Amino acid sequence: MAHHHAHGASAGDSQRRLGWAIALTGTFMIAEVVGGILSGSLALLADAGHMLTDTAALALAWFAARLSRRPADRRRTYGYHRVQILAAFVNGLTLFAITGWIAVEAVRRLFSPVTVAGMPMLVIAALGLVINLGVFAILHLGDRHNLNVRGAALHVLGDLLGSVAAIAAALVILATGWTPIDPLLSLLVAGLILRGAWKLTRESGHILLEGAPPELDVARLERELPERLAAVRDVHHVHAWSLTPGRHLLSLHAAIEDGADREATLVAIKAELRERFAVEHATIQLERGGRCADLGPPPGGAERDA
Repeated sequence: MAHHHAHGASAGDSQRRLGWAIALTGTFMIAEVVGGILSGSLALLADAGHMLTDTAALALAWFAARLSRRPADRRRTYGYHRVQILAAFVNGLTLFAITGWIAVEAVRRLFSPVTVAGMPMLVIAALGLVINLGVFAILHLGDRHNLNVRGAALHVLGDLLGSVAAIAAALVILATGWTPIDPLLSLLVAGLILRGAWKLTRESGHILLEGAPPELDVARLERELPERLAAVRDVHHVHAWSLTPGRHLLSLHAAIEDGADREATLVAIKAELRERFAVEHATIQLERGGRCADLGPPPGGAERDA
């Protein structure tokens, strides 16, 4: 009971920290858009696009924390955890469109330079750096075991580079008047966004396609279970997927020795999966007689599933 209370308190603290981070990042993102338009700085607009990715990542983390408390029901037996994965995939596709716009606009400005107000750009970019440092501190001082919070903090850390790029562009423009530095550095920021968008889309798409978790070695699992458990002769029909990152599910067929205790073997297999492969939820079908149940019942009737 004490553990549950502590876990709830930690989750509540993470949600509060994420809420503050969303408010700060989202508000300043709007300020950067306005500042970029008024100053004519594409670097500021590009950095605003990067802050949009951070705001979306923070919102997804907060939304996931909220939804994780909702119980499963008859229509959604796994609950609402997958909503964050679907939102992440859509968010990733949107980011590709944002980077495409930044790249096209940057190339256009390289061939047709525009006037950029260096001082307003510098002030807004410097404020952005301060905001990003504050948001990172808020998240970094939170629950370091919370993967959502850690992932959001990494997003904000990447955005610090965008603010530094905008500051550098403003200083170059103020010192030399060379405005091409603005679209050049905006391309750098676009590259940062594209890298994050690709990773986000690839990982979320892999989960939505029920792909095997990258850290779960299915071949090793099939090999080691029979080696470590004398009652298990063979493991086959292994299917592994993730509900969310770090929450893996698995189903398998295990051929066991004729004299093996079914319940004890089932408990032993689940313990191995939990301790050696970090799989908390597994559906296991035990088989005897050297015949897979999917090929039809053996002579004399079929074993019940376990």
